[in-house]
Amino acid sequence: MSILSHTALASLPHVVRGPVWLPGDPGFEQARRPWNLAIAQDVSAVVEAADAVDVAELVRFASAHSLSVATQPSGHGATGRADGSILLRTSRLDTLEVDPGTRTARIGAGVRSGELQRVLAPHGLTALPGSSPVVTVTGAALGGGLSWFGRAFGWMADSILSAEVITADGAAHTVAPQSDPELLWALGGGGGDLAIVTSLELRVHPAPSVVGGRQLWSAVHALEVALTYRALTEVAPPELTLWLELLSFPGAEPMIAIDSTFLGEEDQARWLLQATELLPAPLADTRTTLDVAELGRITGEPTDPGPGQSRGELLTGLDDGALSTLLDRPIAPLMTVQLRHLGGAFAQNTDNPHGALEEPYAAYLFGVPSSPEVAAGIRDRQAELAASLPVSGRKPISFLSPTETLAAALPDTSMQRLRRLKEERDPQQTLRGNFSILG
Repeated sequence: MSILSHTALASLPHVVRGPVWLPGDPGFEQARRPWNLAIAQDVSAVVEAADAVDVAELVRFASAHSLSVATQPSGHGATGRADGSILLRTSRLDTLEVDPGTRTARIGAGVRSGELQRVLAPHGLTALPGSSPVVTVTGAALGGGLSWFGRAFGWMADSILSAEVITADGAAHTVAPQSDPELLWALGGGGGDLAIVTSLELRVHPAPSVVGGRQLWSAVHALEVALTYRALTEVAPPELTLWLELLSFPGAEPMIAIDSTFLGEEDQARWLLQATELLPAPLADTRTTLDVAELGRITGEPTDPGPGQSRGELLTGLDDGALSTLLDRPIAPLMTVQLRHLGGAFAQNTDNPHGALEEPYAAYLFGVPSSPEVAAGIRDRQAELAASLPVSGRKPISFLSPTETLAAALPDTSMQRLRRLKEERDPQQTLRGNFSILG
C-alpha cells in the first residue's frame, strides 16, 4: 500500500460514524478476525458501519483513494483474499420487519438466521435457514443458500424479492425486477462482488408445524444406517430433508447420525422415517416438534469462531461404491463428513447464477487443523475421498474452500455474465467479495 493510502486511512474515522480500527489500534486484531480462525486477514482497516449512509460514504472514500472494500457481515466465508482491503462489518444494520399478511420480511444485512427465525416463529412462518443460526441471512443468500427447507422451497436466493444496495460509485439503489433485473439476478447466488447489500426484502414461507432432530448410532452400525438413509432419500417427499453425518470427535468412538427436518406433523414424520425403527436402538433420538427458531440445535454447530478446514462436493449418486468409500475406513483426521440430500425444488429450473442442481447429494468434508501436520492430513483425506466419490465437478458457493474460485461453483454462462457486469459496474474493482468474479 502506498504512503498516500496510509495517509488517507488515517482520516477514515472522520468519514464514517461507526467504529473504525486501524492497524495498531486496541481491538484491531479482534475486529479483523474472520469466523474461521485458520484464515489470515491482512486488511488495512476495519469499519463497522452505523447504517447504509456509512456504507455509501466508505465506498466513495475507497474509490477516491484507489482502495477496495471487502464486506463480511459476521466473518463467515472469509478466504484470505481481502488482503489490503478495508474490511466492512454490517452487524449494526439490524432492521427486521415481518409482514405476516404478505409473507414478506425486510431485514438489514447484519441480521442472523436465528434472529429472523425467532421473529417468524410466532406467525407460523419460516425463512430458509441452513444448519447454523449465527450466519447472516444476507451472506448466505448471496451464495445461493442451501437450507433445511430448500427441497420444498428452493435456493435461499430464490426468495429475494428486492435489495437495497450501495454500488461501486457509492450510490444507493433499490434493486428489484422492475428497476435492475440483471443485478438482482447476480445477487441471487453470484457472491458479493458487485454491490454491498444493506438490506433485503424476502419471501417467507408457511411452516405451521416443523419436526426435526438427530438419530445417533455407534459407527458399528454405519452400513445399516447408511443403507437406510439411501433408501429413505430415494422416496422422501420435498417436505422431508435428510442429512447423513459421519462423526469422529477426539476422545470419542466414531458415530453416525441421520439428521432430519419435516414440514408437517410429528406423527407423519415418524411414519416417513419408520425404516429407522428397524435399525439397532440409537444412542440418542432428539426428534420432536420444533419451533423454527430451534433448528440450529439439530446439528449443534459451534456458535463461536474457531479454526476449520473444509471441502465440498456435489455427488451424482450414492451407489455401493460411494458407501464403501465413506465407510470402509475411519474418516479421521476429518471430524465430520456430511451428506445433504438435495433434489426437490433444488432440481427445478431457476433464474439464478447456480441454476438447477441436478446432483442429488452434497458432501461436506470438515476437519480442525490443530497443527500443520494435521492440516496436511486433512487435505490428503479430503482429496482421497473426493477422488473416489462420484463427484460432478460442481460445488455450491457456500461449500467452496478458500483456495477455490467461483468458477468451481457456477456454469460458464453465468461466469461470463457476471464478469461483464463486474467490468461494467466496478471497473476499478472497488468492491471485493469473498470470491472474486474475475478469478
